[in-house]
Amino acid sequence: MTDTTDNAPLSRDDFEAALYAKGDLYHIHHPYHVAMYNGTCSKKQIQGWVANRYYYQIMIPVKDSAIMANCPNPDVRRQWVQRILDHDGYDGSEGGIEAWLRLGEAVGLSREEIVSQQHVLPGVRFAVDAYVNFARRASWEEAASSSLTELFAPKIHQSRLDVWPTHYPWIDPDGYQYFRNRLSEARRDVQHGMQITLDHYQTRAQQDRMLEILQFKLDVLWSMLDAMTMAYELERAPYHSVTDEQVYHRGLFND
Repeated sequence: MTDTTDNAPLSRDDFEAALYAKGDLYHIHHPYHVAMYNGTCSKKQIQGWVANRYYYQIMIPVKDSAIMANCPNPDVRRQWVQRILDHDGYDGSEGGIEAWLRLGEAVGLSREEIVSQQHVLPGVRFAVDAYVNFARRASWEEAASSSLTELFAPKIHQSRLDVWPTHYPWIDPDGYQYFRNRLSEARRDVQHGMQITLDHYQTRAQQDRMLEILQFKLDVLWSMLDAMTMAYELERAPYHSVTDEQVYHRGLFND
């Protein structure tokens, strides 16, 4: 007999559909990203986004290393390690971090200032660190499933490739390679992550927990853009009441 109570587990198809439905809260819908897509961001805002997202990029392989460290399954580790290689590079492949640095140079930042993290806002750092700390403490299945915001990533990367060259002709086109690479990499990663998720979360309580985990990751990405909105759009800099000296976003980017 089929359990029709509210505690009944979702079918595999319904659970997958519930995960995809979370895309309505993906940061592609954040006003900051909408502005980037619509071509209304200033050069400072684009540069600020690239400089701050760099911190997220360099922490991705740290997060993935934490997942592997907690995972006893060698088959999963053999597949998951590709994510680290994609970002760190290997055997002549520059990797996503290097590609992101070239994006930074394409928008007018120097490699040195990006690597120094001098532009990384406290709110961005706190959000990213919360994600990495979650991956370290959670079970490997939960940490792996938190990466499923990649379900929505190809759309966001394609949107940048579609409109940025028109809206921001001052950006060197060579800087877009990161977005091109992630179109295929993210789709591959989604297949693996989705398989782990659908196989692991069998009860309704587990499935509800997974939806909460995915919401947490969505909140991380959204909060990063909240911090950038405060600094680069509203001109309300962190610690602005403490000092009149140069702080995080003032006077650091080219106009």
